[in-house]
Amino acid sequence: MGYRYDHLHLRSRDAAAAARFYGEVLGARETGREGGERPTRVILDLGGMTMFIEQAPEGTGPAATPPNLGIEHIGLRVEDIEATVADLAGRGIPLVSGITDVRPGLRIAFFEGPDGVRIEILQRG
Repeated sequence: MGYRYDHLHLRSRDAAAAARFYGEVLGARETGREGGERPTRVILDLGGMTMFIEQAPEGTGPAATPPNLGIEHIGLRVEDIEATVADLAGRGIPLVSGITDVRPGLRIAFFEGPDGVRIEILQRG
């Protein structure tokens, strides 16, 4: 048997607003939408990763608080982490953690996206 990545599926209290965030802040491109004026699902391409953002039904529980079991964060590679952090700060996106040099050739920082999704930006060199 062989397995291949297909998609990342997120639930959101406001799927359209979450999709706007990923588009405006991270450059995701909308490739599809299901439902009417208030979509039930928005489909994005984020750097080659397919994301389904589904409108969460009433009564859906809150996001997990890191550190947690299961999917902990989305990791996105950037060319210049300092410029990326400055860009995010300029847009009013608060960092969860500043730039950390994990080891030679790996620098990371975290910020929070919609619905408690933690997003890591990382620079490898």
